[in-house]
Amino acid sequence: MEPVLIKEKEYLNLFKISLFIKGVNAIGDLMAAIVIWFTSKAVLIIFILDLFQNELSDNPKDYIANFIVNSAATFAVSSQYVLSIYLFIHGVIKMFLLICLFKKKLWAYPTSIIVFSLLIGYESYIFYFNHSLWTLSFTLFDILLVLLTGHEYGVLRKKLKNTK
Repeated sequence: MEPVLIKEKEYLNLFKISLFIKGVNAIGDLMAAIVIWFTSKAVLIIFILDLFQNELSDNPKDYIANFIVNSAATFAVSSQYVLSIYLFIHGVIKMFLLICLFKKKLWAYPTSIIVFSLLIGYESYIFYFNHSLWTLSFTLFDILLVLLTGHEYGVLRKKLKNTK
């Protein structure tokens, strides 16, 4: 019986760590939304050009770097606000769900599983087109988070059932 208790504690610790990491990600979304909203298009373009200047000087035919730089050049101001609003809403929803999970609100577990599964679907769609290791790593992390959330939900439901 002892190894099961240790294993459950390890699951719980991993779950809490993954929630913390996802929380940092949500804060990053919120900060990016604010920066994008209040930064002029010219400053964003200069930032992107500076970011990819070395890559393009080393390899002028780099498809991804050229795509990003060209996308930035044709980036409409309305797209800037849409991106900012998307990141803000995305960050607020994630942060709200994570806080509810930390507080062990039972309804938040299946809701989070649904929301994060939808996010996994969207990230998989994006990965299909860009083959980015960043996108893949976020997707794999979200899959882990969904699995851990499902496990923790089962543990909490079992505890509630045993206390009744």
